[in-house]
Amino acid sequence: MSEEVGDDSEVPLDAGCLPLPLEFEALYLLDQKAFHDLALSVRGTNDAAERAVHRGFLEILNLWDKLKAESQDLQQEIWAIMRRTVISEELLSLRERMAALDSGSGLYEALGNLPPRQFDVMVLRYIGGHSAKRIGWYMGVTASTVDYHCRQARRRLAPKYFRILQDTQEGTS
Repeated sequence: MSEEVGDDSEVPLDAGCLPLPLEFEALYLLDQKAFHDLALSVRGTNDAAERAVHRGFLEILNLWDKLKAESQDLQQEIWAIMRRTVISEELLSLRERMAALDSGSGLYEALGNLPPRQFDVMVLRYIGGHSAKRIGWYMGVTASTVDYHCRQARRRLAPKYFRILQDTQEGTS
């Protein structure tokens, strides 16, 4: 096949494409839908999900030779890259927006100041409504690790919010 480009010359359609490793193309065909479903659940719109999956695949492609040579579990590494690409971008953006919000009680600022994994778990569980098992799948950790990060985040948040409740109760007495 060829494409006409003017002045009676033709360029093969595949001349402008970079040759992709066959295994990478197979990965794309097998996992693209699952990656898109993950991205859609996190990013919320089809366009945002497609952009996130595209960025994830570009990162995987850039690391392809290293991943194949050094990875003990290639599929696990690929999912970790995709999760990180899709979720971290959205959560970082959300973290910045939350830290800038004023809830009056400082809740958003406090959530925005949590360590990254604790923030991710709190947002995915309490704002996203996801189970510990699903969050663990997204983050590449076990459900018990998700529960641990959630407990740690609540411990960090508790002193400030117990004090706010006490101040509110004393103000009404």
